[in-house]
Amino acid sequence: MTDKRESERVPVPGEVHGEVTVFQPMTILDMSPRGAQIETTFPLHLDSLHDFRLTLGERSVVVKGRIVHCQIGDIGNGGVRYRTGLEFIEPSGHVLTAIQAFVDAQRAALGTPPPRVIDAELAGES
Repeated sequence: MTDKRESERVPVPGEVHGEVTVFQPMTILDMSPRGAQIETTFPLHLDSLHDFRLTLGERSVVVKGRIVHCQIGDIGNGGVRYRTGLEFIEPSGHVLTAIQAFVDAQRAALGTPPPRVIDAELAGES
């Protein structure tokens, strides 16, 4: 058997550790340009950062998100399902545009008007 490597591998003394990113299936329950609520079969740790691949209609984007809450959503025959809230972290312009377009399309399909911005003040205690 011939070695097809372009460079020789060198044994590493001791233990050297690393991490691998693995994309696991999830269900997106709701979404805004700032974050989403998802459902998974595994828990995610609070404040941990992850890359999320979102299939938004015909577009697919990857966005970094921070876990803001995670709780058991359902326990049934298929096992435990976790509901997790995530905040998108510094999405690029094209990712934000894709998410906003998807959210707008979903809102239009549901016949829901966009949210209104209302000016308000919070009164201080006297």
